[in-house]
Amino acid sequence: MSFDRSIKIAPSILSADFADFGREIQAIEAQGADWVHVDVMDGHFVPNLTFGPPAVAAFRKHVKTVMDVHLMISPVDSYIDAYAQAGADVLTAHVEAGPHIHRTMQAIRAAGMKAGVAVNPGTPIEAIEHILDITDLVCIMTVNPGFGGQKYIDMTAKVRKLRALIGDRPVHIEIDGGMDPTTAPLMAAAGADVFVAGSAVFKGGSVSTPEVYGKNIAAIRAAAQAAL
Repeated sequence: MSFDRSIKIAPSILSADFADFGREIQAIEAQGADWVHVDVMDGHFVPNLTFGPPAVAAFRKHVKTVMDVHLMISPVDSYIDAYAQAGADVLTAHVEAGPHIHRTMQAIRAAGMKAGVAVNPGTPIEAIEHILDITDLVCIMTVNPGFGGQKYIDMTAKVRKLRALIGDRPVHIEIDGGMDPTTAPLMAAAGADVFVAGSAVFKGGSVSTPEVYGKNIAAIRAAAQAAL
């Protein structure tokens, strides 16, 4: 995956039909998704439980774009190789999930993946300032992690500060939480380029009416691009 700062929409399959993931992934990609976002939760770091490595490996067979795996788990390091083998292109760990985020970023890259770090709403961006040279993506949480469909928390100032810290480094700024055509432009104007959207992409559509996904993806993309 080459680096660029163009607007990318990464639908979260946490909002897809759990009984039909293969066709859901194919549908969102056919309808314009740039990345496929997979939310991994452990019921410990966050109050929900989702996909282990075997599920992610099953998703991989259908993903033709970029599989963006977001680990909302603690500890992280002992699972890095398993998610690498499952086929993650980007693996994101939370700065809050353990005491050695620098080592975690090194281990993710050593396993052959792009290294992402996620920052919760209550965590200052300075917490990751000293790992930006070994980071490929920073995920700014605009909800508290654990559930889809939550109300957006404004993190515009944090994103602006992050964009200034990144400078000319090839680091993506991803926004996760409450992204839709009204919130994505705020984040795009502040410097973000990857937008995770769950319910805003999947609402109203299905594998039998995938054109709804396409309209939803296009609406978020157009709104974000218009803010640039």
